[in-house]
This record gives sequence, C-alpha cells and structure tokens, in this order.
Amino acid sequence: MIYNDASAINFQDPLPSAVDVVIIGAGIIGISTAWYLSNNGISVLVCDKGRVAGEQSSRNWGWIRQQGRDPAELPIAIDSINTWQSLSLDLDEDIGFTRQGVLFLAANESQLAQYENWLGHAAQHQLDTRMLTRNEVNTLFKDKPLDCVGGIYTPSDGRAEPFKAVPALARTVRKQGGLIRENCAVRSLDMQGGKVYGVVTESGTVRTSSVVCASGAWASLFMANLGINLPQLTVRATVARTVPAENVFDGAASLGEVTIRRRQDGGYTVASSGTNEHYIGADSFRHMMKFMPALKASSRFIKLRLGGDVVTRLLPTRHWQDDEVTPFEKTRVLNPAPSKTALARMRKDLDKRLPKLASAPFAQAWAGMIDVMPDVVPVMDEVAEYPGFYLATGFSGHGFGIGPGAGRVMADMVMGKPSAHDLYRFRLSRFFDGTKMRPGPGL
Repeated sequence: MIYNDASAINFQDPLPSAVDVVIIGAGIIGISTAWYLSNNGISVLVCDKGRVAGEQSSRNWGWIRQQGRDPAELPIAIDSINTWQSLSLDLDEDIGFTRQGVLFLAANESQLAQYENWLGHAAQHQLDTRMLTRNEVNTLFKDKPLDCVGGIYTPSDGRAEPFKAVPALARTVRKQGGLIRENCAVRSLDMQGGKVYGVVTESGTVRTSSVVCASGAWASLFMANLGINLPQLTVRATVARTVPAENVFDGAASLGEVTIRRRQDGGYTVASSGTNEHYIGADSFRHMMKFMPALKASSRFIKLRLGGDVVTRLLPTRHWQDDEVTPFEKTRVLNPAPSKTALARMRKDLDKRLPKLASAPFAQAWAGMIDVMPDVVPVMDEVAEYPGFYLATGFSGHGFGIGPGAGRVMADMVMGKPSAHDLYRFRLSRFFDGTKMRPGPGL
C-alpha cells in the first residue's frame, strides 16, 4: 500500500502550546472534522501515531454510496456525497470523484424483496434508486449475462480514490491554518476541574478545551485507558486492484460473491465481503453478547480466525501512564497482510462473473482493519464522563463514503451548533443503558 511507510513523513507541523481543538487520528473522519473546524476559524491540531490516511482510510473500496444505508445514516450519507462533489470541484487536486452509480445484484427473490423494502427510505429522501430486472442489469454490463434475478441501482452514487482524496483534504486543512502532525501519538487526556484541559502526546502536552477521538480501530484501546469499555471489534478486509482493463462497468457493483469498482487508472478495485475475517481475542469474549445479533446476521460474510499473535490479543495492554510508551507508538501503521485465501477466491469469482476481466491480473493487493460496532453504525457523541471529549468511531466499513458528512456532524457538535440530523442512534450510551443491539436494515 502507498501509506504503509511510517518513516516517510509528509505532515510535521510544530506542536503548538494550545489550540481550540485536538483531533486524534488523521483518517477521513478526523481530517473532515478538522476541515470543517478550520473553515469556521477554529484552531485545530490533528495528531496521528502514524500517517495521514495510513490505515483504513486509504485501504477501503473507494465507494461513496447512499444506497442501502441505515435509515439514521442515510441523511448524513446524502450530505456527504454532495460534499464530496463540491470538494472535487473546489480542491486544487484531482481526487477521482465521479458519480457513476452503485448496483447490488440479487441472487434470488428473497434478496430482491429485501432490496425492495429499502426503496421506502430512498423515496423519503428523493433518491434516484430504482429496481432493475435481470435484462436491465445486463444492459449495464459489457460482458456476458450475469446470473441474477435483478438488482437495485442508484445512479447518483459515486466513487473516488481514497489514497488521493484524504491527503488532498489534509493539505487543504493546512491551507486553512490547521496543523497536522504525523508520528505523534496522543497518549492520554489532561483533565482539570472535571473537564478536558489538554492532551498528552509523545512529543509534549497541548492545552485545549475540546478533543475529538477519530482513531478508527484504535479507539477502543484509547477508551480502555480512560476506563470506558467500548464494544468495538476489528475485521480484516482484503482488497486488490487489477491492471488497466476493458471497461465492463463504469460504477461500483456488488455481484454477490465479489465486488468491483472502476478506478481512475482504468483498472478495477476488487473485494469480497465474504472474505472478511475477525481474529478472536480478549475483546471478542468481552463483547460477545452485544455482537451476537450482528454475528448471526453476517455469519456468511465474516469468518472467525484464531491465527496470528493470539497471546497479544488475549492479553492486550489496556492501561498505561502518561510517561510510558503506548501501544500506539509500538505500531505506527496497522498494516495486515492480505489473505491469500481471499485473493484466490476473489480471482475465481471475478473470472466467473466477468470473463472479460479474467485476463486482467491483480497488480497489487492489501488489507485493512475495519472498526465495527455491534449494531453496525458509528458512535458520534460527547463522552459524558469526560466533558469536552468527543468520540467518532465504529463506522463499520462506511467511513470513507460518509466521512465528510460525519466530519460536519462532529464539527458542529464541538462548536455547540445544533445538528442538522437526528443523532440519537449514534449515542455512546446505547451500549450501556440496556438498548438492544439491532443491526439496521441497511444493505
């Protein structure tokens, strides 16, 4: 991957003595939040233990979709795709954004009915989502007829190049006066008078009255050191890209066993939800009951694994002092190896579904760790026990597409502005107040 070298630092602004807001994590959520804040004249520092977009924010599929979102997420996703379009026009750099549609195929009538049930949410927001017959699906593909009974299609959905988009937005944050410092882990909060007074980083202390934790797969570990047991797990997702290939579809599509997304370089990003893996550790047992509904619903998509460093996962470091080296500094960039099994399956399924891509070999493969919540929607909330500390995590594979919209939500929250959206579903307290975990009707 492009962003797996933590030694090549591009953002190394000096550490200020004080700022209005410190953001932990320079992925799409953290950078989007910083962009909105700095655009409103708020002084902001983004700290990342590794690189800007070093982990999942540069390793995702590059889909920007409204289709199939949880009803509570959908308005934010709509805001987000509109912002992506504005950014593609306003930024000085090409981020590869285009609206070429998202298509999900239905393998059977039951799946088709599930898609049809979601149309009510689309209609509520005047989306251009529509159901397609098998013949209509096949008119969209320049390949052999696909094995399906139909599908659901949203022409206004889009795509972009993650490894370009997030760093480009980060450079805009700096132009607006924001500070970004890579290779600078935030170790803990400095609390005084019962509220946030600053952060302790590996490079020194910074005074601030507001902190946003947008550290993705690392958020639960940061929260554990604060004494909060955040039910968050990680899932390894393997992705590949082909060499430039014949254009069989301009947008992004889930073909059942395999997904594709046309790339700006003329190839395709290829992935498969069915090859995602969760490596069992202490948190798996700690949060088992909360995740049970999601595991049952996604049993055919997520495989449980025991490999890797089992001892470290079963006996993780969850507490440290401000002057100690933390797990964040020991692993600058979480860079899991891609699954050979997943790649073999993706290759087989791609060749079966789209023979015209069979001659397009994989040019590169990578993996990333997706941060997942029990109900498969994120947390966007202020942490009650730590006034001035805000949490934005658990985007469950939706983070890139919904990133700018989530950034606006968090920026408004920090600035004390009323939200344009109903955020009740995203409250942190849902994990501790007896709320039943129900993965939403998103697709």
